[in-house]
Amino acid sequence: MAIKGARGVGKTTMILQHIEQKFGENSNALYVSMDNIAVKPYSIFDIAEYHVNRGGTHLFIDEVHKYADWSRELKSIYDLFPELSVVFSGSSMLPIYKSYADLSSRTTTYDLHGLSFREYLIMETGISLDSYTLPVILENHIDLAKEISAKVKVFDYLPSYLKYGYYPFYKDNPDQYVFRLEQVINTILDADLPHMIEINAVNIFKMKKLLYHLATAVPFQPNISKLAASLEVNRNTLSSYIHYLHEAGLIHLLLDAGKSYSLFSKPEKVFLQNSNLLYAISPENAEKSTLREMFFFNQLSAYHKVNYSPIGDFLIDEKWVFEVGGQPKKFDQIKNTKQSYLAIDDTIFGSKHKIPIWLFGFLY
Repeated sequence: MAIKGARGVGKTTMILQHIEQKFGENSNALYVSMDNIAVKPYSIFDIAEYHVNRGGTHLFIDEVHKYADWSRELKSIYDLFPELSVVFSGSSMLPIYKSYADLSSRTTTYDLHGLSFREYLIMETGISLDSYTLPVILENHIDLAKEISAKVKVFDYLPSYLKYGYYPFYKDNPDQYVFRLEQVINTILDADLPHMIEINAVNIFKMKKLLYHLATAVPFQPNISKLAASLEVNRNTLSSYIHYLHEAGLIHLLLDAGKSYSLFSKPEKVFLQNSNLLYAISPENAEKSTLREMFFFNQLSAYHKVNYSPIGDFLIDEKWVFEVGGQPKKFDQIKNTKQSYLAIDDTIFGSKHKIPIWLFGFLY
């Protein structure tokens, strides 16, 4: 199994908790992190062979992207030690299916996301709260809002979630959360990215400058030529920067429904991946309209296809059109569109096709 995800979403913690709960101190399971200096002299294959020869049955390899020939050696491990269960984790940029040794037929991939609003509520309150599919929310949102609001006051927690609730490490030291998140951003760009692609310090600096520029203008409607000129790069280089920031889990690209994603796809809009990043990079731009669109995009994109809609704000799974706005928002823009909905903030309960936006935080 491969576990991919942006830095900070909890991959290592999840693996270690699983090992502790299932194996305890049993030596059948071995955990190694490839960014630990103690394992630098050893190959992944050597570690697996050593573990199997001593009766090991499960191997957990963290930060696999920090090891140069990870895909070839994992393929050899799967082929030569079929009795060994292997779980490896790495950056959201990890090319599982386009690596030198295609692992698609040998492993399944799980994408780990940051905390949903529901998961954050569970961590904060200890109350059991169910997740719901999008069709269930669309059909039963009034009853669901009544049921959930009877258990927890959602508006007591939504503002804090938008500021610091997406990354689980907020629990470690809330006062240091922004500093920690800034470290995560720098580690992605300074350390993780160079392990995945050839990139020099000058280009990394320009990518940081681009990220800040996007944060001060979200949602950003890109003028590629103008933006490339301001960064003193050509259009293709800028497109590659945007691509890498997207793959690293730092931004979301909102594409037209008729376009398939590629390195040089021009997005209709660019958002930061989640609102916590906005508060960390450019808190003065955390305006209400921006936060609600960012929240909606973030929560829906975990398990749904989100595209640009020329009629509303978002087209979901090429089926449902959503307009996102404040409570006074009306259906004027989408009134003649089938399967259209309003996602509204500042309200606990909705009506008919008018749904409180916080409920979309219960999709996972």
